Amino acid sequence: MTASERLRDLLHLGTGVAVVVHDPSNMFYLTEGYTGEGLVYLSADRQAIITDSRYTEAAERMAPDFTVITVDNARDHNHCLAELMREDRIAELRFEANYLSVESFDRLRGAIGEDVTCVPLEKAPQKLREIKTPSEVLIMRKAANITSEAFRAILPKIRVGMTEKELQIELDFTMLRLGADGNAFDTIIASGENGSLPHAVPGSRKLCAGDMITMDFGAKVGGYCSDMTRTVALGQPGEEMRRVYDTVLRAQTLCVDALAAGKNCYDIDRLARDVIDARGFAGRFGHGLGHAVGIDIHEEPRLSPKCHEILRPGVVITVEPGVYIPGLGGVRIEDTCLVKENGCETLTTADKQLIIL
Repeated sequence: MTASERLRDLLHLGTGVAVVVHDPSNMFYLTEGYTGEGLVYLSADRQAIITDSRYTEAAERMAPDFTVITVDNARDHNHCLAELMREDRIAELRFEANYLSVESFDRLRGAIGEDVTCVPLEKAPQKLREIKTPSEVLIMRKAANITSEAFRAILPKIRVGMTEKELQIELDFTMLRLGADGNAFDTIIASGENGSLPHAVPGSRKLCAGDMITMDFGAKVGGYCSDMTRTVALGQPGEEMRRVYDTVLRAQTLCVDALAAGKNCYDIDRLARDVIDARGFAGRFGHGLGHAVGIDIHEEPRLSPKCHEILRPGVVITVEPGVYIPGLGGVRIEDTCLVKENGCETLTTADKQLIIL
């Protein structure tokens, strides 16, 4: 069953009802490959991409099972959509209320007319995307392998005097050289005292002897992301930072071991907090334990104090506890994991024991 068929089935899409999708990630998912601009239209008997001439040929190549309609000076995207809806006698349109701006929706409404009922999709495509198919897992495993191999390859290049930015460039290039299509997100390099910033931006700070260096990065392959964080020491770290590392590693390992279908996201997050709090670092782990990964780097569900979803087989999710101490530094350790019936498979395979360079 294709992704578009799964959405039709989920929505019980029948005569007189259609779906329009504008979110690029959902467009890619439903067409199983299209990465250009425009919109995707689905009805009971039709599936189409509406785009402009810059992407017509690409759409035909990337999504051969979709009709490609090209806008022109007389007909914009919304007017082409309205024509399809009239041909299909659509009375109800499901749309992405979470994605369209008020202005964009007003233009869409103006084109299709007031007689059509507009109903929010309520993130139905994203709900389908939570469970990865075997072919999606295969691609994500490749992205994770590239990410893990890049970490191993970069270690000999880390040296005193190198800047965070230089290390970022080396790491990004290494992933490309190993076969990545690009970065899953902007690489984070946080050294020394900058380690207390969970989303530090690599800058001109030079790596020093004794620094802990947190590297959060991921390869993107075939439209799918990987996400991994490792923290290493450049020379012997101080006693307190060793204690921080041991705490984070214990919390991360415990949570990976506990990850399985049927578990509550909240409970897995709680495990990490209990370990971190018990070791004297209460309040130093401010973010959620993890997030699902796929076409987007941040997807649902999430391992956090706010999420009580039950994990299902096929969810790919990160486990990334951290401890952050302003003025001293921080440690984060993260793996991308595939949830299974009786446990999980860790897709990122780089060593997690403290590496002293």
